[in-house]
Amino acid sequence: MRILISAGEASGEMYGAQLIEALRRAADRTPAELRSAGQPGAAVPTLAEVDVCVGTAALGCPADDSRLEFFGVGGERMRGAGCDTVVDAKDLSVVGITEILSHLPKIYRLYQHLLREADKRKPDLAIVIDSPAFNWRVAREMKKRGVPVVYYVAPQFWAWRQGRVRLLRDYIDKALVIFPFEEEFYRERGVDATFVGHPLADVHLPAIERTDYAAQFHLDAGKPWITIMPGSRVKEVRMNLPTILDAAEHLGPDYEFLLPVAPTLDRAFLPNLMDRRAINRTSTAPHKITLVPESLPALWHSRAGIIASGTATVEAAMMRTPFVMVYCVSALTYFLGKPRVKVPHFAMVNLIAGEQIVPELVQHDFTAVNVVGRLQEILPDGPARNRMLQGLAQVKAKLRAPESALKLPAPHPADRAAEIILAMLPSGA
Repeated sequence: MRILISAGEASGEMYGAQLIEALRRAADRTPAELRSAGQPGAAVPTLAEVDVCVGTAALGCPADDSRLEFFGVGGERMRGAGCDTVVDAKDLSVVGITEILSHLPKIYRLYQHLLREADKRKPDLAIVIDSPAFNWRVAREMKKRGVPVVYYVAPQFWAWRQGRVRLLRDYIDKALVIFPFEEEFYRERGVDATFVGHPLADVHLPAIERTDYAAQFHLDAGKPWITIMPGSRVKEVRMNLPTILDAAEHLGPDYEFLLPVAPTLDRAFLPNLMDRRAINRTSTAPHKITLVPESLPALWHSRAGIIASGTATVEAAMMRTPFVMVYCVSALTYFLGKPRVKVPHFAMVNLIAGEQIVPELVQHDFTAVNVVGRLQEILPDGPARNRMLQGLAQVKAKLRAPESALKLPAPHPADRAAEIILAMLPSGA
């Protein structure tokens, strides 16, 4: 059986790799292994084709071995999990109206290439993950070809452009959502949606000790660390990182700063960008920026974070790391997009909590002075830090999938999604 799977961003690519692994081990229900969106070297078995018994008694299917082949859009993790990535997710990693317009010819060529591969390989099922601007078009073309389509990590149409829900209604057979309020939102609008839980809700805390981590990356374990995450796309980083670095300079040499490198970014991009800004331009070196490969250990061992809006804010919440959410887009994108926003908060943790847990510094409010001011409220022990920690713990609890009627522990979201998807595979395909 052949499955097309399309994921266009760092977080979606992480979820795609988890899902491929979950499908592969669905027979024995081995718990999902979680990897961070900032971790390019995820250790997953490398198999060009993976054997999966899709007929366990638990699924009510005949007990024969079937070969699952995966192809589509992804990156290093999905390749490691056994997906033939005919389009690299890095090439689709754009943000903002102006940047999308400038990249349209390239994106269209990649889209056509994916469709040609689909016509050649004739998938039995398609899975699209997040990235709605690209993936709803993939879903539409698969639907035209009679291929069942699953949307894992459904688009956040509840936040803006709610009329686009019709795209899911028209082209998706099943939506697997990762935020608890999304199931009701989509079902009320005619979409067959199921809340499977957030893939980060059950992530294990990093095992590496702080002293070992400090030795590995040449950090001063005696100083407090601050993790900075400016985004997973080039345009996001260009818009967010300069102000974050200005804030780091204001905070000075009493802190060390960790910057996890998103796998959707070329490895040389961040060093080149920081070199151009002449980060260490003085002999006294007022602060130190250390590039690290994984976000979760960096967050876990950090006193606080400066985090761009997106999945990274959920990662910080899962690691119990107080943070300030920041974000900036081009003036045109903000002008056109702001009136369409239908939610009271930008930060996902605030939306889940139903109140402001973390401060949001967006567009004109996103200044180095404001970032430093908000950080100084949560860096020391005290009521502000404690309130945020309590709020983040509540968010984590809400993101877990509900228990079964028999009060059995909820399966990992990727395992639950895999069960649903395997049941949708055409018999005899």
